[in-house]
Formats: sequence, C-alpha cells, structure tokens
Amino acid sequence: MLLRITFVGVLCLLSSLLAALQAEDLADYVNTLQGTNSRFELTRGNTYPTTALPFGMHTWTPQTGANGDGWKYQFEKDTIRGFQQAHQCSSWSNDYAVFSVMPVVGTLVVKEEQRSVGFRHEDETAKPYDYRVKLANGASVAMAPTERGVFMQIRFPAEERAYLVIDGYTEKGSLEILPNKQCVTGTVRNGRNQPRGFRNYFVIEADQPFVSWGTWQHGGDVIQATETQIEGHRVGGYLEFPLGSIVNLKIASSYIDLEQAHANLSQELGGFTSIEAARTAAKKVWNDHLGKVQIEGGTEEEFRTFYSCLFRASLFPRKFYEIDAAGKPIYRSPYDGRVHHGYMYTDTGLWDTFRSQMPLNTLLHPTMHGRYMVALLAAYKQCGWLPSWSFPGEAGSMIGNHAISLLADAWVKEIRTFDPELALSAYQHESSGKGPWGPANGRGGWEDIERLGYLPYPNHHEATAKTLEYAYDDFCGQQLARDIGRDDQVTKFGGRMFNYRHVFDPSTGFVRGKNDQGAWNDNFDPAEWGGPFTEGCAWHWTWAVFHDVAGLIELMGGDEAFVSKLDAVFTAPNDYRVGTYGAPIHEMREMVLANMGQYAHGNQPMQHMVYLYNYAGQPWKSQQWTRTIMQRLYDSSENGYPGDEDQGQTSSWYVLSALGFYSVCPGTDEYVLGSPVFKKATIAFESGKKFVIEAHNNSSQNVYIQSAKLNGQPLERNFLRHSEITNGGVLELEMSDQPNLSRGIRLEDRPFSVSKIQAAASTPEL
Repeated sequence: MLLRITFVGVLCLLSSLLAALQAEDLADYVNTLQGTNSRFELTRGNTYPTTALPFGMHTWTPQTGANGDGWKYQFEKDTIRGFQQAHQCSSWSNDYAVFSVMPVVGTLVVKEEQRSVGFRHEDETAKPYDYRVKLANGASVAMAPTERGVFMQIRFPAEERAYLVIDGYTEKGSLEILPNKQCVTGTVRNGRNQPRGFRNYFVIEADQPFVSWGTWQHGGDVIQATETQIEGHRVGGYLEFPLGSIVNLKIASSYIDLEQAHANLSQELGGFTSIEAARTAAKKVWNDHLGKVQIEGGTEEEFRTFYSCLFRASLFPRKFYEIDAAGKPIYRSPYDGRVHHGYMYTDTGLWDTFRSQMPLNTLLHPTMHGRYMVALLAAYKQCGWLPSWSFPGEAGSMIGNHAISLLADAWVKEIRTFDPELALSAYQHESSGKGPWGPANGRGGWEDIERLGYLPYPNHHEATAKTLEYAYDDFCGQQLARDIGRDDQVTKFGGRMFNYRHVFDPSTGFVRGKNDQGAWNDNFDPAEWGGPFTEGCAWHWTWAVFHDVAGLIELMGGDEAFVSKLDAVFTAPNDYRVGTYGAPIHEMREMVLANMGQYAHGNQPMQHMVYLYNYAGQPWKSQQWTRTIMQRLYDSSENGYPGDEDQGQTSSWYVLSALGFYSVCPGTDEYVLGSPVFKKATIAFESGKKFVIEAHNNSSQNVYIQSAKLNGQPLERNFLRHSEITNGGVLELEMSDQPNLSRGIRLEDRPFSVSKIQAAASTPEL
C-alpha cells in the first residue's frame, strides 16, 4: 500500500510539473513553420516563419524566394538567400519596407541567387521568440525579436573570409556604411500601395570591426569596394569581418526618420548584451501573451495546433506607431504622410478579419482594439475614407465596407474609445460613393442599390456577393445608429439590411446573379465560381446573411429545408466550374483536397456556415461539424491550414472554435456555441477576471453537448453574450458521443437574427 501511494504521489507530482511547464513555456508549443508548405497553385496557409513580438511593427524571417516574391519562404525549398525584415500580411498583397542581410563565406558574392545557401529543416528552430538555422556554408544565424527590431547573431566558420551582404530588396533605397562606428544606416521604399514620401529608415549596429566594406547595385552586377554610400534602385552593401567571427547585430527601423530608428534601437535593444538575453525577454513576452488562454486535457498535437494558431492570430493588425523621447506614441501616417501623435495600425484586410480575428481581439486585447478603433477614424480624417485593406497604404482590396463591422462590434461590446457620430458619418460617406482605390474602398454601384435594392450582374463585378456583404454592413450601421439614438440613420441603414432577399431565388434555394431588369441570370450552376460571386460559388455565398439567419431560413421554406440545405453542402459532389476565372484557382483545389463536398473552409465566405445549425433547431450538427473540421483540416505542421491564413482570420476561427464558440455576427454581443476541443480552458482578461470552460468527458469522440450550465445555472440557449464571458465565470458542459436531440431546440434558444427580434417585438403580450 505504501508503494502504491508513493507511486500515485509521483504521478500526481509529474502531472503537476507538466501542467506548470505548459503554463510556463507555452511559446515552445508554437511552430512558426505551420502553413509554410504553400505555393501559388495550392495554399496550406501562405505563412512564413515569423520571428516577432505580438502585433510587432516589424517581423523577421528567413527568405527562400526571390526578392519581390510573395512566397518568401516555402517549406519545400532547400536554400536560403537572406534574412529579412518583413511585414507581409498576404502572399497576394506581397511585402513592403523590406531589406535583408545574409552571411557569405569564402568568396564574396552579392547576387541573391548566387549567395543562396543550402539548409535542412533538421537544423532549423522556428519559434516566435527564436529562429535559428545552420547553413551549408558553415555559418549559422540566430534571431530574437523586439517590436521594431531584431537581435541577430551570426557565427562564421573559422579560417574562411566572413562577409555580411545587405540587400535593399526591390525598388529605391540608400545605404551609408560608417566603419568607425561599426554601423550601417539606410532607407528602403518598396512594395505596393506606398504613399508619396514613404520611407523605412534602418540602422544596423555590429559588435565586431569591419575588415573591409563596399556597395553594390543592380542585382550585384557592379560591386564598388571601399565605397561607403550609395543611393538608387536595388542598392546594397557588404561588410567583411575577421575570420571566425561571432557577430552580434542589433537592427531596428522607423517610418519616421533615421533619428527615430536610432531611438527604437536604443529603447528596444540597448539593454541586451547577448542574444540569449534578447531571446529570454522575447520568450517571456510570448509566454505571458499566450498565457491569456490556458488549456488542459488535450493531446500534445492539439496543444501545438492551438498555440500555433493563437500565435498567428496575435500578429495582426500590426503596430504602425513608435515611441518618442517622452514615451508617447507617434506615427507617420500612411494616409497623409504627416507625423501624428497617437496610435496607428496596419497590415490587415477587413474582408477576412472582421469575421473572427477582430472579435477575438475584443475578448483578449480590448485596450489595443480600442486604440485600433481610434486609428480607423484617424485614417478617415487623414484621407477621407475608412480603411478596408491596408499594408500600409490603402489598397481597397476585396469587397464590403467592413470597418463599420469593427466599429459597431466594439461599441456593442463596451469598447467605446471613439466618437460614434464620427463613425456613422464616415460610414454614410463610405456607403454613398466610390473611393479612389480598389473595390472595397467606398461602394461602387451605390446608386443601383438605392434604386433596385441589389447590385445587378453583369453590370457590376461580383455583384451578388457585394449585395450580401453590403446588407450586413448596413445592419452594422443601423446597430450603431440605434445604440446612440440616431433614428434617421436607423431607418436608412435598416431598410437596406434586408437587401439580401432580392438576390435569393426560391426556385433553386440559392442566391444568384440578377440583371438590372430583375431577371435571374441564365444557365445557373451553383458550383460555378466567379461571375456574381467573389472567390466562390452559390453553394458558398448563400449562407452570407450573418445578421438575419432566421430570415434566410424563412426564405428557404423553414427549419427542415434549411437544415437539409446545410447537410447538402457536405454531400454535394466535390467539384467546381471555373466560370469567369477561366482556369482553376487555388481555392478550388483546396476545396477538392478537403473532400467535404462543397464545404470550402480554406476561404472566408463560409467559415461561419457550420454554426448555422444552431439557428434551425439542430445544434448537435454544429457540434459535430466544428470538431470534424478542426480535426481534419488543422494541425501544427507545415501543412497546417486548409487554405489562406489571411492576417490571422483562419487561425482565429480555430482558436475561438477550439474554445467552443464563434462570432457568427459581429456587431452583436453574441457568440454561438460549437464544441470545445479541450477538457478545460481558462481565459484571463485584462480586467483580472477569468472565464473557464469545463467540458467534462470531452474527447475526440465525445463531441456532443448533453447539458450545459453557466455559473451553476442550466443553459439551454445556443449562445453566450460577450459580457457573460468577460465578466468571468464558469461554463460547464457535459459531453457525450451521442447528440442530445432535445437540448437547445426552442426558438428562444436560437442566436440573434433581425427577423427573430422583430417577430418577438411584434408579438402581443397575453
């Protein structure tokens, strides 16, 4: 008996130690290579191994691709040509303000193709706070990040000449080498959508003397030994260090000026005397950040997947402000080129991120999110338009006017850092004219919407998809207007939020393209992509009525017809018609690869779709499908995503879903229930309060909720309110491998829908 007690005690001690280790070193669960096995033709995330701090202004990454290639790091490649400052939020939008450094051994070569060196993934460490790799030329590189810089260490092999090549990437730049100060300064201006006068100013400090130095230009065709200055197109430089050197580099940059770049280096890197110290500091930041969500009772791989996704969800929107000598935030605006006091953020596409990445931020980072709301309106005041897709200048990519979604969602969740009257004025302007940038800047065809109630096709590209998303945005506008008592705007926006009805065809049960005479487009095929749809087909876009699922159910003929249609998504043939795309695009291939019928999780328009069973009285199907999707389509490997991991959206879907709920309709305070992955999850809020999700008997088979309690009281409804989560408490779930067909099936158990609320308001009291 004594031996048994001792053995049990040892097991308990080991379990406690493991739990403590998990709480301490959450950053070590992260694999920043997750999703890097991507290419133009097929996406597994389109990520790169980001070395950064949460929401950091600059990140650092190894570079396997050519300068200017949006696929800057691909897992399948076996050579590295540089280590670069990066900001890329999407391979499709490419990068900006980039420069790189690369160790060269033996003979000096500066061209990116010639200086590339082999490496093996076995010799690579890829953590948020620590990237390390041993190169085939005998050199090794290690990086530890700060918010606006990096501490880099390069170990050169003994008895061979040791060079560091500095590459200004693409487009214009300048470089000055200061041998007496063991320092290099420079500027770069590269990337798309760069405002006039935009520059990134950088400084590189080395702890070893320069043996020789020089500059080069035009891809390395001209090398100018001993030169210390150069300016022009695609410029670079090189430094030679003593044989066998271990070189520590401190690198930082600024969008304001060179003086601020030096200040950023001093503020963030000045106190570090070794890369170990920088690495330790960065690791603590990440452990504290990831520790806002503590999970228990999952497999090792589930832990790695969860924290790898939470890491990716913690990179965007990216800080675009710096800290001045007085310790105050300051930024040079990408919208008017002037220096302003306050906060600015960039590198996010709202068409993707309004769905779950931004709602996740309202939970975990409300202070930052409140600053971002102020920044949205600052951008409006500086350029006359709300941002829709910034990196860092406005691109106007994709569709919709989703800044209003963020503003309305923040307001309803008590993040009220901004002037709601200004927000509504900005949205009124946004929805009543076309801006100078891409399709999501302003509202092209707004006159047709006012006249017809929809955008006709083929008069307008992607007309049906835009009609649906504009209707949702108008809902968000009326929500904010209602909350502040602006009845005139409630009427204006509230009338348009039902425009989705004009593009639903009851004879087919799908949304469709319709011409300006009110006739449905000919030759309808629900599996045909493009045309009136954006990166999808009718199977995908029919569900894009976030704010009025009850109204959509009514259009489809009731609950049974609606559920049958949802079921059919997964049983429909797993094929596509290329439509107006003319050839397969990567989203089509990814849908086929997922092998879940017409369900296309790799693209954003239908990522909420599996939660819609909750609105039609069959919540157990949402529980089943959310778990199936997480198990089948996500992992922590280089193949870890089912498509684009755009600015944290797809990873945020996983984080929220793994916790057991999801933001189907931002702009309301509700999160719709799914099925949590872990037996226990604890969310720690900035207020000091904690919300605990306990899923008893949870497992990969026990995905169904048998019963639920919120703070000890039975919970029958299929949603949680934002305040119920952030005020702290306990959600207890009893899980089983069999669905409970009687729980959560009443009308009052269903999440928010406009039609549901209006119907309830019109029902007389008995």
